[in-house]
Amino acid sequence: MKPLFTNSTSLSTRVILLIAVTVALILVGIYTPWLKPVRQQLNFLAVPFYQLTDIPRRVGDWASGSLASEKDLRAENDRLKTEVLIYQRKQQQMAALAAENVRLRQLLNGKDMLQDKVLIAELMGVSPNPLSHVIMINRGTREGVYEGQPVLDAFGLMGQVVEVDEDSARVLLISDSTHAIPVQVNRNGVRAIAEGTGDLNRLSLRHVSINADIREGDILVSSGLGERFPVGYPVAEVEQVVRNSGQAFARVIARPMARLDRSRHVLLVFDTHTQPDSSVTASVSSSSSIASSAVSSAASSSAASSVQSSTKKSASSAGRR
Repeated sequence: MKPLFTNSTSLSTRVILLIAVTVALILVGIYTPWLKPVRQQLNFLAVPFYQLTDIPRRVGDWASGSLASEKDLRAENDRLKTEVLIYQRKQQQMAALAAENVRLRQLLNGKDMLQDKVLIAELMGVSPNPLSHVIMINRGTREGVYEGQPVLDAFGLMGQVVEVDEDSARVLLISDSTHAIPVQVNRNGVRAIAEGTGDLNRLSLRHVSINADIREGDILVSSGLGERFPVGYPVAEVEQVVRNSGQAFARVIARPMARLDRSRHVLLVFDTHTQPDSSVTASVSSSSSIASSAVSSAASSSAASSVQSSTKKSASSAGRR
């Protein structure tokens, strides 16, 4: 007589075997780089699906732009002209400040001011996993993107590139619970480590002394320690500082400056110290080079005029004597 539970026993054995193989693949993917080529190929195959899901937004943008009335276009044109004038005035002020900074660096025998090379990218998709704050952008190794590259928007640092394909890259946001960045208080230079909390609107500072000079409203900027992120970019604003006398460390909560949940266009910052010059980065930074040369020439002419005026004053005072 054949046993009655042969089929059920065989099925349970297959399930156990499938679970064991799944766990083994997960461990291999986490602790070894063997599956990285396979993951990159799967990411390459997933790019068309991201582009396909983005078609409704592009169609909506095209329709809204094509069906706009002449009155709306004229109003928008006037508004843009006003904004251009405002930004031109701000640019003139920044040029004057940059020229003054160059003169001070020259007086102090400092190094020449470096201009960061940047590349504009557009967001293609967001990770559906609520526990993983990862986004996908439409730039890859073809444009010179590399792992560990800083990413920021118009308001502050957003994160860093963690995986790169030929035409796309994945960015880990600073709000992810596995991300940490060295920061310092812009007001007094106090250093700390800002960690992600899994909340897009909240960061936490690790191991801050209860006597540290940190206040609500302080701006946290990147300190440059670790040589991963550039120095001086805004990271977050302190929202809450809780000090309990029975604890050695204060509880500091900060709000990211970058619009992590709404920015669509981002900037990829190239490390000018370690990354070689390429045709892509050269074309991207050509405007920065032109601005830098203009600022340097303005600084040189200003310094020459200052020396000439001081020489005339000395000569006049000597003649009076």
